[in-house]
Amino acid sequence: MKKLFAAITAIIFSWMIQAPESSACTNLIVTRGASANGSVMITYSADSHVLYGELYHWPSRDYPEGAMLEVWEWDSGRYLGKIPQVRHTYSVVGNMNEYQLSIAETTYGGIDGLMDPEGIMDYGSLIYIALQRAKNAREAIKVISELVSEYGYASSGESLSIADPNEAWILEMTGKGKGNKGAVWVARLIPDGYVCAHANQARIQTFPLASGKKNSIAITSKDLRRISDPLVECVYAHDVIEFARSKGLYNGPDQDFSFSDTFNPVTFDGARFCEIRVWSFFRAVGDDMEQYKAYASGHELSNRMPLWIKPNRKISNYDLMNFMRDHLEGTEFDMRKDIGAGPFGLPYRWRPLTWKVSDDPNAPSYCNERATATQQTGFVFVAESRNWLPDPIGGIFWFGVDDASTTVFNPIYCGITEIPECFRVGNGDMVTYSPTSAFWLFNQVANMCYLRYDMMSEDALKVQRELEKKYISQTVTEIDAEAKKLYETDVWKARDYLTRYSVETAQNTFSEWKKLSEYLLVKYIDGNIKKEVNGRFSTSGDGYPSSPMQPGYDDNWKKSVIRDTGTKLLVPAGDSH
Repeated sequence: MKKLFAAITAIIFSWMIQAPESSACTNLIVTRGASANGSVMITYSADSHVLYGELYHWPSRDYPEGAMLEVWEWDSGRYLGKIPQVRHTYSVVGNMNEYQLSIAETTYGGIDGLMDPEGIMDYGSLIYIALQRAKNAREAIKVISELVSEYGYASSGESLSIADPNEAWILEMTGKGKGNKGAVWVARLIPDGYVCAHANQARIQTFPLASGKKNSIAITSKDLRRISDPLVECVYAHDVIEFARSKGLYNGPDQDFSFSDTFNPVTFDGARFCEIRVWSFFRAVGDDMEQYKAYASGHELSNRMPLWIKPNRKISNYDLMNFMRDHLEGTEFDMRKDIGAGPFGLPYRWRPLTWKVSDDPNAPSYCNERATATQQTGFVFVAESRNWLPDPIGGIFWFGVDDASTTVFNPIYCGITEIPECFRVGNGDMVTYSPTSAFWLFNQVANMCYLRYDMMSEDALKVQRELEKKYISQTVTEIDAEAKKLYETDVWKARDYLTRYSVETAQNTFSEWKKLSEYLLVKYIDGNIKKEVNGRFSTSGDGYPSSPMQPGYDDNWKKSVIRDTGTKLLVPAGDSH
């Protein structure tokens, strides 16, 4: 983010990180054996009221000996310090590097007082620096561990998704507070054939403990030299349990230690606003998830969901795109179904998440639902890593901006060398409109749809589905094959080809969405709905538009109005039209 934007938003973000109602970001994780094509996939919605949607890019570079790297806090722009730069860094596009390594996060906050005001490494910098320095998930865990150990951890509690073409891991971390450099953390390999998710609530509970033996499936940070051993399925900070005891947070036996229950105990907020998103995903792909409905609703908090589940079907990249659009549809929490949705089934609630109907501090509080799809999203992605293809071709970063429900996931190959203009960093920002920015265009369409969601969103979804299905088909049937043919003789010709495709596709999306914006304005102006015949707005014989439709409101809304107004709006018998 640009320094100007960072300076403006620093104070806002420092509040958001601590506020439980921020409840930002969602990650879904799919292992090779659980995916339809054998890829590893993770998703991320970068949810924030002040985050601008743009596509980051760090080209690979060689640095002279002694070079230093300035570290700026990702979500505020605050300068944190300098660390030594490595001699060579890898190319990064968004949250995926040239070796198909991808990293995403959700913030859970955790115990007050565990942030280190002197730490240099914030969670965002950890992600993007690790992507520039690691070739696979295990290397990324090692890089992250060593960075926080050496330079301190400047953020609150975080859950990270870390994936490469072969494996997916979940890593959860929290700081040690002022005067205690470093962090405590646990990382677990997600079993092949399973799916996992996290959404602003720590989820790792008990975990295998290191035995010190060569064939142990668990190691501590003191034995990171073994991180590449395929037997290793769990890695954790050597002092994670000891630190918890020193803070009075845990006093039981080592084997019963739960990271989540110690550093981020589940509350109503953690379940209803966070775990419910995991539950909705698990429910869509797994069996017997209704048993956790009471937990997800904020009740029966002891009935924790498993960290991962085995899905009842294989999951595609298109499935994941649509799971990121979830509004709790098909559940009793469906955000389209209560009076808060208004007359047109709007599945969004403006903040705050909790509210009262009285100024009395003892009055009961109520809540709005917080689903996966939300209006305050900067960008969203599905990172897909495919081990049967060369790295520049195998990694596809399916990228969109703004609300996942009304965005288009664009194929951005990880080997590209140029960013599409509509996603370019610096093309507008959160306080500067740009007519060539995809973020502003997609916001424009989304906010139009919020006005008449039941109908306008369907028009947007038609274009969305057409583009996404076209791009998915193209990448598999045409682009992969041509790029692979070029790669066999000239890597850079292949990368140039993928760059042109990614750029042109993104700009095509921008063009089609601009047409959609104009279409919606014409069709729905002033609350009327123009009639269409064979894909064109109909007209009368004299060139004027046909009389528009005026569908009014649904019956549930009408009944609510009557309950609220009594007889005030009642029309005398015989006088209605």
